[in-house]
Amino acid sequence: MHGSGGNDKDYFWFADTKKYLESRDYQVWWPLLPLAKKPSLNETRSYIQKNMPGLDQETIIIGHAGACPVILSFLQSIDIELKQAILVSGFYSALNDKNHDKLLEKDYCWDDIKSVVSEIILINSDNDPWGCDNKHAQEAAKKLNAALVVAVGQGHIGSKKFNQPYNEFPLLKQLLRVN
Repeated sequence: MHGSGGNDKDYFWFADTKKYLESRDYQVWWPLLPLAKKPSLNETRSYIQKNMPGLDQETIIIGHAGACPVILSFLQSIDIELKQAILVSGFYSALNDKNHDKLLEKDYCWDDIKSVVSEIILINSDNDPWGCDNKHAQEAAKKLNAALVVAVGQGHIGSKKFNQPYNEFPLLKQLLRVN
């Protein structure tokens, strides 16, 4: 799932990741999330709940940036165990940005989230220009018992504003638990 300002067409490494997963017989849902320019936690989570195809123990959820806190909110609302969640350049507490901070829950139910995902991986750079860096992700990783992978010098791991085309994401492919 794309982050704030993202889309379902030409969005960084998503198309390549979709192709990779489909080549391994995964059905991929790559939605255009509502209100991409000024997202809303409740509306985006509701959209995901209503439109995401069936979940099962082989489901892998991947999100970038603003999708990450929404995915956590979604995960604490389900009761089926999923295979994997990989959250890239995400933020899990306030960034002091009115629009992005609206994507956060007041309090996450960390135990509920952990109970529905076999493996959670956070990938954050050490130099994210928006503050979604590895230091920001450390507390969430600890609360989730998640692996925190530091992508050294990779900025926001995809950003047109900072000229990070990221058409492919080999590290992500290595971390995916697919056949």
